[in-house]
Amino acid sequence: MRSRSFIAIAVVLTVLLVGAVAVYAYDQTGKSTIANGVRIAGIDVGGMSVAQAHASLDAEYLAKLRQPIVVRDGDKEFRLTAKESKVAADVGTLVDQALEAGRKDGILTRTWRRIRGGSLDQDLAPQATFDKSAAVRLVDRVRRATDRAPVDATVKYAVSGLDQTKSRDGVQVMASQLHAAIRRAIVDPHADHTIAARTKVVAPKVSTATLAEQYPAILIVNREKFQLSLYKGLKLAKTWSVAIGAVGRDTPQGLYHIQNKAVDPAWTKPNSDWVKEDERGDVVPGGTPENPLKARWLGIFNGAGIHGVDPSEYGSIGHAASHGCVRMRIPDVIELYPQVPVGAPIYIA
Repeated sequence: MRSRSFIAIAVVLTVLLVGAVAVYAYDQTGKSTIANGVRIAGIDVGGMSVAQAHASLDAEYLAKLRQPIVVRDGDKEFRLTAKESKVAADVGTLVDQALEAGRKDGILTRTWRRIRGGSLDQDLAPQATFDKSAAVRLVDRVRRATDRAPVDATVKYAVSGLDQTKSRDGVQVMASQLHAAIRRAIVDPHADHTIAARTKVVAPKVSTATLAEQYPAILIVNREKFQLSLYKGLKLAKTWSVAIGAVGRDTPQGLYHIQNKAVDPAWTKPNSDWVKEDERGDVVPGGTPENPLKARWLGIFNGAGIHGVDPSEYGSIGHAASHGCVRMRIPDVIELYPQVPVGAPIYIA
């Protein structure tokens, strides 16, 4: 009986040993073959030898990485070559990792998976390296060729009237999106290597449509024609005849702004040679016959301003006759006064 039991145990052990040897031998036959279901960057390398996997990755992965990246903006084209980006990937390490992926499980699990034709369903992500500054330089090239600053609408003053410069929208490359797309294209062989540069419109701070709102009133004094013109909303509203400074006491030329306003203003006699020395600095109340600033005052610069004149001096209108101010008939200056706010530009030519 003992001999029979011994024989039975020996048979079982022999079968197990033979089976183990067979399993080991079978496992060794797949040692240099990548397990089914293993992919690298989405490329199926399952069932391939190391050499075959190298060849497949070179043709399907590295070849695509080496393709130039093209950014297009209309008819403009910008390129980034693999040499410029210095893109590289360690294919050897990737293949070793793919081979190792199928060897992590135990020998019995590996053998059973091979026998039944199972797969791992594992995708290894390659870690490509590149010169990050290359992507930035490409974006900068696109921006330099494409970006256009917006142009504000402006007003230019001339003795003949107002000249307007129309506003223009600017264009700006959406740099962050473009940079991300370029970086993705450098390292991802499945990404599109032809990229459209998206742009956005940059509105000016002052548009042609809103320019008039910036200038509710503008005054232009034509000294040659002895005229003062009021522009409202950049359009000529009315022109009046005026008197300006006499020779030697000229009304100041240039661009100014209305500094202050007053109804029936008081007048402080200036420190000038045409005022008696002992009267300089005296204040003459507004609305009195002795006060030459009749009805209204709109200050311009250094004591010069726009004001009404006594009817007895209406004959000075249309002449260079004042001490530097712009004189108007009383009804005219009363009409002008409420239409011109403090800060309104006045151009004297």
